[in-house]
Amino acid sequence: MREIGTAFVAGVMAMWISLPAQAAGGGTAPPAHQWSYSGLFGTFDRAQLRRGFEVYKGVCVACHGLRLVAYRNLQDIGFSENEVKAIAAEIEVPAEPNDDGEIEDRPGLPSDRFKSPFPNENAARAANNGALPPDLSLIVKARAGGADYIYALMTGYKDAPANLKVPEGMNYNEYFAGKMIAMVAPLADDGIEYSDGTKATVKQQAEDVTAFLAWAAEPELEERKRMGVKVILFLLLLTGLLYVVKRRIWANVH
Repeated sequence: MREIGTAFVAGVMAMWISLPAQAAGGGTAPPAHQWSYSGLFGTFDRAQLRRGFEVYKGVCVACHGLRLVAYRNLQDIGFSENEVKAIAAEIEVPAEPNDDGEIEDRPGLPSDRFKSPFPNENAARAANNGALPPDLSLIVKARAGGADYIYALMTGYKDAPANLKVPEGMNYNEYFAGKMIAMVAPLADDGIEYSDGTKATVKQQAEDVTAFLAWAAEPELEERKRMGVKVILFLLLLTGLLYVVKRRIWANVH
């Protein structure tokens, strides 16, 4: 048993030590970015999350799925019930088999998960020159650097140095591992039109959709922070009460 425990700890330590090397991979470390939800009391900006969804819907959904998020979850970021129904109804999903065993499509429901752009992995690769676009449900938590990395990646496209040859079908991005990425720059100034009138610069879109993906990866973040504050306050109160009790008990002891 002790040998198994030692091997497990050693394995975990080896994985932990290897993470920085894997994360670096030749890419430039992303600069720190200020997010509204950072810190103990940080919260998501609902207006930003709605804009981020608009970026995802208008740009990212062509290649990337969001399979762990249901349409009804959009109510948590400010969409009304009717808006969610309308958004879900825009897509079609397979219905239950009919009496003849045939499967037909039906309009989406709020309870449905976000529909993936491709029916399977092979179809996704075939449409992207062999590259597999990752699902974005947990992308912020799955990448070293988190939201800072995602934001830097989307704004990090530029011309390659003169002494560096970019292979056909690849693009130069200083923040990507190896600095060569198959995905073309997804964002462009005024690439979408925000419903709230915000100017859709590349940086604005990148910031908004990154915040949206951060929410998708951790929708319970605000509740977790509220619970943490309550626990800290409780522990402080308990500490004060224990101190008072201790003073009372030992008051007459010399």
